[in-house]
Amino acid sequence: MSEPFPSLDQLRKGGKRTLARMLTRLETGAGARETAVFLDSVCSEPQAQVIGLTGPPGVGKSSLTDALIKSFRKEGLRVAVLAIDPSSIITGGALLGDRTRLKTDPEDDKVFVRSMAARDRLGGLSDHSVAAIALLRAVCDRVIVETVGIGQSEGDLKQAADTVVLCIQPGSGDSLQFMKAGIMELPDVVAVTKSDMGPLARRAASDVAGALSLSSIGSEGWQVPVQQVSAQTGEGIAELVNQMGLHRQHLESEERLNQRRRRQHQAWFQDMVRTEFGQSGVALLTRTIGQDLLSRAETAPFLSFWILSSEIKERLNSSCNPGR
Repeated sequence: MSEPFPSLDQLRKGGKRTLARMLTRLETGAGARETAVFLDSVCSEPQAQVIGLTGPPGVGKSSLTDALIKSFRKEGLRVAVLAIDPSSIITGGALLGDRTRLKTDPEDDKVFVRSMAARDRLGGLSDHSVAAIALLRAVCDRVIVETVGIGQSEGDLKQAADTVVLCIQPGSGDSLQFMKAGIMELPDVVAVTKSDMGPLARRAASDVAGALSLSSIGSEGWQVPVQQVSAQTGEGIAELVNQMGLHRQHLESEERLNQRRRRQHQAWFQDMVRTEFGQSGVALLTRTIGQDLLSRAETAPFLSFWILSSEIKERLNSSCNPGR
């Protein structure tokens, strides 16, 4: 008989080692009913603001993450960082190097950093990443999810984060490329990095503001701000943190945050079905059991997936062994 899962109170009082062991257990126990039940229990008690940090390689996401950690720790907040590295399409491996670039104090038990591979999701979020986010947001005060922005990851982040921060580098032409790809419709805050570059940074901020004005931004009544920041000098970091706080307040008003998270839970459920079972699984969602579970997934995405997964596997076994 497997060891029972610890309570949320135990996890919140525990340190980095406790969290690390718990995340490993979620990976090794993925697919088990008790794991699904535990994950749904932590889904129901979120306390952290989940900040999704994305942008092209070299834009300075890790340096910005480092600066945000320092800012949050000054406030006495417990911070977790989940760095998602893309997996090779050839070998399936991933270089989990983000944590080596963060200058965190190894003795600080209130800062937890975990690198994870995207597996077959390119720069997006794997099922293990989603489970980790569910756990970390129930235990910490701030969760930073850092991904390599290559198109899909920005969309995935919108289904996992409360506040998506898109990083753009001066002089790169990113704003035009992102507008062409439809990415400018996804962020809640835009950070123009390396503001110490002066005129180039101001030009980039102006270009981004123009791109935002042309896209269908402003959902839920929120006007996406553009903030120039420099992790090197600290310029604009406090203002960026303030913008993220204002967005959190905006979501908490009129139940927007709870509604967003319920939609995210449904999206997690559908994505797990699509990843595991492809179009056959998606087709089953249109039937009675699928529709019932889709509604239930708002509050219990992991157990809903376990139930549907069991149903599909049972049908497959029956069709392969008709005499049994």
